[in-house]
Amino acid sequence: MRWFWIDRFEEFESGRRAVALKNVTMAEEHLHDHFPGFPVMPASLMIEGMAQTAGILVGEARGFREKVILAKIRRATFEGIAGPGQQLRYEAVIETLSDAGAQTTGTVTCDGREIGRVDLMFSHIDRNMSGLAFPEENFVFTEDFMGLLGTYLPGRGGAG
Repeated sequence: MRWFWIDRFEEFESGRRAVALKNVTMAEEHLHDHFPGFPVMPASLMIEGMAQTAGILVGEARGFREKVILAKIRRATFEGIAGPGQQLRYEAVIETLSDAGAQTTGTVTCDGREIGRVDLMFSHIDRNMSGLAFPEENFVFTEDFMGLLGTYLPGRGGAG
C-alpha cells in the first residue's frame, strides 16, 4: 500500500511549479498517536507531502520516462504546526533539471500562513552510475499515484 500525503493538485505548470493541497483530519490515525491529546501533522509527513508534490512535478517534466526517487533533503525547517480542520498547501518549484535528477525548493503553508520550507534533490535511478539494474516497469509512478495528477490536469481524469 502506498500512502498519499496530498489530496489534490491546485496548480500545475509543467516543468516549473506545482501546488498541492492536503486537508488534515482527525480520521488520520497518525494524528492520534503523534502527540496524544495534542493532534498535529508530523513534520516528517509534511516533508513526504512535499516530496510527492515535487516528485510528480519532476517526473511529469520528463514525460515520466524515468523512475524519480527522493535522493536528499537539502533543507527542512518548520516554524509552525498544522492540526485537524486545517489545510496544508505544498508549493514546489524546480530549480534544476538534468538527465541525472533535479533539485526543487518548496514552501508549506497552513491556512495561508507559511509554516515550513523544504528543499529536495531527486535522482533518476534509471540513470544511476552504480551499475544496479532496476525493474523495467515504473514502480514509482503507479496508476494510483498518477491519479493524483488527474486531480488537476485535463485529459488525466481531472477537472483541470
